[in-house]
Amino acid sequence: MSPERIRQLSTAEERRETVLRTAIGTFATRGYFGTTTTEVAREAGISQSYVYRLFPNKESLFVAVVEQCFRLVRSCLEQAAAEAPGSSPEAVLGAMGDSYARLITDSDLVLVQLHAQAAAVSEPAVRDAVRQGYARTVEYVRGASGGSEHQVQDFFARGMLCHLIVSMGADEVDAPWARTLTADIRHY
Repeated sequence: MSPERIRQLSTAEERRETVLRTAIGTFATRGYFGTTTTEVAREAGISQSYVYRLFPNKESLFVAVVEQCFRLVRSCLEQAAAEAPGSSPEAVLGAMGDSYARLITDSDLVLVQLHAQAAAVSEPAVRDAVRQGYARTVEYVRGASGGSEHQVQDFFARGMLCHLIVSMGADEVDAPWARTLTADIRHY
């Protein structure tokens, strides 16, 4: 058999990672309620039944996507904390904030986060995943930065403001209200 005809099969874990990467983009586009597993399967180039072999239902797939997004955020924050220009809470939080601002230029990540927060209102499993993700992230930020309760709260409040600015393109609007929201907020 020629080398071109030899097909290397993916392991289930590799296929699961492929489905998660694909599902982030698919859920970002239409949200939890508007996305079907058929769409995810089509985008991943696999059958819907294989999606169900990897994830028992759409809810578990979306929860895995939410968890993956939190892992991406955590990785971003860890790298920023390690490369911070100093060890003060302000230096570490500033580095993490700057790194996060760069990360959310990936609109799929922001959209999945927004969709997850919206779905969390009525979907208990999604709510649990969002709560757990934020709990781990808040505790990481607190520990890595040594920041006070107020500093950590402000860090997350600014992050939520960044989501709002990015999601509606407020940084592209030249109006007093937009300048108020975007003042001292850097995006890339």
